[in-house]
Amino acid sequence: MGNQLTPGSPFMPGLQSLHCVVIGLDSAGKTALLYRLQLHEFVETIPTKGFNMERLKLSGCPYQVWDVGGQEKLRPLWKSYTRRTDGLVFVVDAADPERMEEARVELHKVARSQENQGVPILVLANKQDLPGAMAAIQVDKALSLHELSPSTLHHTQGCSAVDGGGLQLGLEILHHMILRKKKTQNQSRKR
Repeated sequence: MGNQLTPGSPFMPGLQSLHCVVIGLDSAGKTALLYRLQLHEFVETIPTKGFNMERLKLSGCPYQVWDVGGQEKLRPLWKSYTRRTDGLVFVVDAADPERMEEARVELHKVARSQENQGVPILVLANKQDLPGAMAAIQVDKALSLHELSPSTLHHTQGCSAVDGGGLQLGLEILHHMILRKKKTQNQSRKR
């Protein structure tokens, strides 16, 4: 695969851990996905009233992952967690097409904020295990991801917190997008 960026490489010297934030509307499955990653099993969860923070190893790299509640009253707090993040994971309930417009508005608010310009975004189209769930390409279109800044790397991945399907692949792609952004930033600083 050629040159891979790893912690401690010339492109990422002294990297301790990457910071990632998981956001999305309430009931999208953010916490269930986080615990699927950590425990490798489905955990029935209750609505997050604030945030959860877990340390995970993804693609051989340590991550500090913040899972922030998605209720409408908590969404103004998202900017406090997304500031200076390495990557954003935006989770949508792919089986609830009626909330896609609300999700689109919230995602674009976060992605267009000054602090988040160019931060790689992984959209997880969760609940693919449910009948009638929108495919990743449909979610991508419904969220108008093509309208994001050209400097914002993004990928939409179908997944399921119940069986874990698609989750690992999506996170590997996010990891590569983060490393690509860091490499580009480091090259720009050298100029």
